[in-house]
Amino acid sequence: MSYDTAPENQPIPEITSESVTEAAAESTENFGDLLVQFERSHAHPPQAGQQQLEGTVISVSADQVFLDIGYKIEGALPRSAFDHNAADVAPGQTYPVSITGRNEEGYYDLSRFKVAQPKDWSALEEAFAQKIAVIGTVTAVVKGGASVDIGVRAFMPASRSGTHDAAALEVLVGQQITCRITKLDVADEDVVVDRRVVLEEQVRIEAEGRYAALKEGDTVTGTVRTFMPYGAFLDLGGIDGLLHVSDIAWTRIAKPEDVLAAGQKLEVKILKIDSDTRKISLGLKQLQPEPWQAVTEHYQPGQRISGSVTRVTDFGAFVEIEPGVEGLIHVSEMSWGKKVRVASDIVKPGERVDAIILSITPPEGPHQAGRISLGLKQTLTDPWTEVAQKFSVGSQVHGSVTRFMAFGAFVQIAEGVEGLVHISEIVADRRLNHPSEVLHVGQTVQAQVLAIDAGKRQIKLSMKQLIPTGLDEYIAEHKVGDKVSGRVLVESPAVIELGEGIRAACGTHAVLSAPAINAAMSTTPAKADLSSLTSMLQARWKGSAPASTNQPEPLQAGQIRTFKITRLDSATKAIEVELA
Repeated sequence: MSYDTAPENQPIPEITSESVTEAAAESTENFGDLLVQFERSHAHPPQAGQQQLEGTVISVSADQVFLDIGYKIEGALPRSAFDHNAADVAPGQTYPVSITGRNEEGYYDLSRFKVAQPKDWSALEEAFAQKIAVIGTVTAVVKGGASVDIGVRAFMPASRSGTHDAAALEVLVGQQITCRITKLDVADEDVVVDRRVVLEEQVRIEAEGRYAALKEGDTVTGTVRTFMPYGAFLDLGGIDGLLHVSDIAWTRIAKPEDVLAAGQKLEVKILKIDSDTRKISLGLKQLQPEPWQAVTEHYQPGQRISGSVTRVTDFGAFVEIEPGVEGLIHVSEMSWGKKVRVASDIVKPGERVDAIILSITPPEGPHQAGRISLGLKQTLTDPWTEVAQKFSVGSQVHGSVTRFMAFGAFVQIAEGVEGLVHISEIVADRRLNHPSEVLHVGQTVQAQVLAIDAGKRQIKLSMKQLIPTGLDEYIAEHKVGDKVSGRVLVESPAVIELGEGIRAACGTHAVLSAPAINAAMSTTPAKADLSSLTSMLQARWKGSAPASTNQPEPLQAGQIRTFKITRLDSATKAIEVELA
C-alpha cells in the first residue's frame, strides 16, 4: 500500500497503541448507543388498532402520503384519503391516524378512521356507543357468516363481510379486518360486527377525494364497467363517468359495445362535471385529431367523391367520405327525371355511391358539426342541356301526366324533362276548375310547345292548340282556286268573313295571319249596305246604269262579295282571297 497521497509537508500522524485503544472504545460506545435505541424502538412494536396516533406528514408522492407516527418505520395513506386528493397536504401537517397493518413495501398501513382494539367489555361498549371501528381477526367460517375475534367472539354475517361469495369469505380466515360493532349484548355475550360498512365508508371517502381532484379538461384513466344503449360507464376509481356513444369516435357508432369491451382500460378526457348531480361526462374522440380540420384542404365544391351510405332518412342519405366526415345527399339531388319521395327508393345503407360535392360548410364552433352537401344526379348528364336541340317552339310533343297543381298539369316529355300545361291551355270549349276534371296521372297526352326557358328549366305547353276548330275544318274542306262568298268586315287592311269565326285577308292587301286578322278587328263589323245595292239594280233596269267596266267595285264594309281562295296554310291557320 502506498502513502504517497498524503498532502505535501503534512506530517503523517503517528499510530500508537494508545490511539488504537481510544478509537476502539469510542466505536464500541457509539455502536452501543445505536443498539439501545434500536431495542427501545422495537421492544414493543406498534400493534394494529392499539391506539389513535398523531401522524406528521413528511412527504407526498404521486399516489401516497407518508407520515411519521413516532416509530422507526413510517406509515402511509393513499392520497385519496384526503380532501382534494391531498392537493392541499404539505409536510409538517398533522393528522390523527390508526395502524391497520403492514403493506408490501414495509410501511405501516394507516387509516384516518378512529380504530380501537378493545380488551374488555367496557372497551367494547365504548366502541359500540361511539361507532368506532375495531380490529378483529377472522377465526372461522360458520353458518351464515364468519366468526371474528375482537377480544371476544363476534359474529359477522356473510352479507356484511364485503365479499361476494363463500370462497372469498374463506380467504379472510386468519386475516385481520377492520369492522364496526352493530349489536352488543353484554349479558348474553352476543356481538355482531359489520366489515362492509367500513369498506363502503372508506371507498366513499376515497371517492370524495378523487372527485374533488377531477377537473374539466383533465385526461384520466378509466375502466369500462357497463354498457347502455346511449353509452358506456367507466370506473374512474370509485367514481362513475359516462362516455356517450357520440363521444367514442368521430365515426358514427350504433352501439358502444361494437367498439369497446367490458374491463377495457381507456384514456379519456373529462368534458363536463355537473357539481349538482355529480355526473361526469367523458370523451374518447376528443383525444384524437378531428377529421374536419383537414376537410377544406382535401375537398372542394364540384369535386367527385366516392363513399359508403351510412344511413338513410326520408329527406336524404348520409354518405361517409372518410372516417368521421359525412355528407348529405338530399332527395332533391338524387334524380333529374324521377320525383324522389323517399331516399330509400334510390339508395340503401352500405351501398357505395359516387357523388359531386355541392357545398362545404365548416363547423362554426367547437361543439358544432360541419355540413357537406352532395349531389347524386350531378354525376349523370343533365337532360336540360339537350332541350334546345330536341324541342322547338311550335313543335308537337307527347308525354305522360306526372302530377297536378291547381294551376295546371305537369307532363314528362323526356327523361328528366317536364313541361307545364296551364289550366287555360288544356281545353278550349270550357273553363276548368282543376286539371283532374279532364286528365289523370299517367295519361299520355299530346301538346304543342309554346315557350322554352332552359335556364329556369321551364317549358310551357298547350293541349288546346292541337284540338281541331271550325277554321281547321274549313281549310281541310277547301282548296286554292275555290270561289266563295264573304262579307267585308274591314276595308283596310281588308278582312273578309267567310263563315262564323273564319276570316281571310284579301289578296290585294298585306298578307295577314289569323291572329293578325283578329287584332285588326277592333270595331264591330258593319252591316251590309243594302240601299246602295238596291239603287244599283234599279238604275240598270231603267237603262240608266253605266256600262260595265273591268274595274271591280271598291270594297266597302258590309258588302257581300264573291272571292277566290288564293292561299290556305293549315300550320299558321292563314287564308288569303281575292275578288272573283
